[in-house]
Amino acid sequence: MPIGRITQVVDCRESMGMGKGGGLAQRGTISECRHPDVIVVGMSPGRRHVTKPVCDITSALRREGVEFSVSTLVLNSGSGVPADAPKLAGSVLGAYFGLSGKEVSQIEQHKVAVLHHGNVRSHVVEKVRFILSQADVRAVVVSQAPIDYEDLAKVGVKTAYVMPSPEHIRTKGEVAAIVSGVTRGQTPPRDKLAEVVQAVLNVMKNPN
Repeated sequence: MPIGRITQVVDCRESMGMGKGGGLAQRGTISECRHPDVIVVGMSPGRRHVTKPVCDITSALRREGVEFSVSTLVLNSGSGVPADAPKLAGSVLGAYFGLSGKEVSQIEQHKVAVLHHGNVRSHVVEKVRFILSQADVRAVVVSQAPIDYEDLAKVGVKTAYVMPSPEHIRTKGEVAAIVSGVTRGQTPPRDKLAEVVQAVLNVMKNPN
């Protein structure tokens, strides 16, 4: 009988990993959990899109007691920006960010979605807007670039602190918290991981 520890079985990927920049899993994969409370959504892995913080965040949530309830989703089309976004600096020609109906359904099964979308501020804002226009879920946004609730509200994203005018709302879901300063491709420092965990726990405790 084990004393002082809990054994967990974690399914991290559906297919072979891709090394640095995609060690978590290939695109289009999800690790499922027993009770769908929290889903951590990562970009498609590649040369510039490094999914590294996603595993760290998932592990930190499990360590803090969100056991058997954390899923990880690596998007199939997580590169670029949404096709309906304005022309943005740094956009990759021919690469559009998008969600499949299956991915929307997977996200909506959960109470909270942790959205990690990199380091380009305008790209993060547009990706969050697009995801929440499709999926009705409360979100914690994690990024390297600093963003705030006003940045999101300006593009029609509902947030817990700043709301667009009713005629400009473009999302079903809502951003409940933001954690900036999480560097992609690197293990986040303990204080940042603690900030993410606390944000998720606060959203779970306050569903409205």
